Parts: sequence; C-alpha cells; structure tokens
Amino acid sequence: MSFDPSAFRAHVGAILDAHARAFDVPDDRHALLRSQIAAGDDIHSRRTFPGHVTTSAFILDAEGRRILLIHHRSLARWLQPGGHYEPPGDLAGSALREAVEETGVQGLAIDPWHGVSGLPVDIDSHRIPARPARDEPEHWHHDIRYVVRAGAGIELRPDLREVHGAEWRELSALEGIAPQALRNMRKLGLAAP
Repeated sequence: MSFDPSAFRAHVGAILDAHARAFDVPDDRHALLRSQIAAGDDIHSRRTFPGHVTTSAFILDAEGRRILLIHHRSLARWLQPGGHYEPPGDLAGSALREAVEETGVQGLAIDPWHGVSGLPVDIDSHRIPARPARDEPEHWHHDIRYVVRAGAGIELRPDLREVHGAEWRELSALEGIAPQALRNMRKLGLAAP
C-alpha cells in the first residue's frame, strides 16, 4: 500500500477544520500544525521537527466512568496510551494499535461516534523534552485523540518495555491530563458527567 505525504497533510488539515467547527476551537490553537501543513512538512514522520503527528486513545469502560491509563516510561507520568503515527494506516487505527500494544488489552474498539462523525474527540499539540540519546531535539507532538471502549472482564497485560504499568482510574483523572478532551467527551455524552 503506497503512502502519499501530500494527501496525508490534506487529510489532517481537513480534520483540523472540521474539528474546529464541531468544537468551536480558536484558529490559533493549532497554529504550528497548520503552518507545518502549509510548508509541506512530512508531519507523518517522527523525524520531522519541530513537530509530527501522534495518536492516542482514551480507553473508557462501558459506562464511561473510568479510564485506563498507562504510566509512561520516558515522561514518568500517568497518561492515555498513544504513540507515533505509522503510515499508511488510518489515524483511529493508529490510536487503537497503540492502546492494545501498551495495555495488552484485547477486544478494544473505537467508539462508534468516530465512525459517524469522522472526527477525533480532541487534537492537542504539546511539547516533548529533548532526548539526546535518540538524537531528538525538543519538539511537538500533534496528538489526534480517539475514544476507545473496553468490554467487561478485561485482563491488563501492559508492555513493561514501553510502560511502567496500567490501571483503571476515575474519569476525573483526565482533568489534570487532558481537560479539553474530557469536556468534549462529556459534551457528546461519551463519558459520564
């Protein structure tokens, strides 16, 4: 399957525009990502600086009351599972792949709302510290985020090469991690109030 960086940039730009309309996002919120798209940067590549596309998954239980978080090995924080986009896959599939890889949970599924809307629940650009051992300067992750559903009775088997652990937390934990995403999920009725 071939991959067209130009088509990917156009696709991400269209998602940005639709997401901004749906969630009343100010124009300047994604200024860096928009400028990289306009400049023709290879935003699909993890070697593109000052930033590149990542995806992540908010794994919710069936009732939307708890969230499955991982303790990120390099950032030493509890976060939602996620990672670098890998062409040629779709963005939602990338988020789902990361969720399964990092938590070891089988049977996860992208929330049906995404299929209907064609949108992510949130898009966030955040700074990542330099990692000289990997020859990575300080840079930005343009994180495209999806809600993923977990069935009942799942077994956690986190990949301890990538994360320190995984555990269910109260949904309110997202207030300190991704407050805009939590507001969007509640607005849409995807998460408990």
